[in-house]
Amino acid sequence: MTELYEVADLVPHSRRMSLLTRVTAYGDQWLEAEVDIHSHSMFVEEKGVPTWIGVEYLAQAIAAYAGLQQRQQAQPPKLGFLLGTRRYQCNTEWFPIGETLSIRVECEMQAENGLHVFRCELRGKQVAASASLNIYQPDDASQVIEEAIR
Repeated sequence: MTELYEVADLVPHSRRMSLLTRVTAYGDQWLEAEVDIHSHSMFVEEKGVPTWIGVEYLAQAIAAYAGLQQRQQAQPPKLGFLLGTRRYQCNTEWFPIGETLSIRVECEMQAENGLHVFRCELRGKQVAASASLNIYQPDDASQVIEEAIR
């Protein structure tokens, strides 16, 4: 790894919906990122952030990984689609305020048609979660969206 990127350079989400705090490390088939949970976090409630939001944290870490792959080819980040989540397991119901979550995503399979499978882990002082996510990243996401709304 030679350079760390800002999340905004890698993930094509608007400011408010960009949930990752920072990218901390990456390699050819993996990326690590962090999310700081605070009182102004998106989706925060009295007890913290519900852990079902962890799936989105994992998906955005995958988006950062994909954006990194695009940046290394001197291209802007492309849109991708979360097709499914398998075995999302978390040891708690809330990500508490004040917690920093560490996320690691690893690409287990990448097909030429744009389908990917990632093994994902999310950890904090009080939290452990894991899942496998299936992602589709077509060459032209706008065409896929147009066909879907017809």
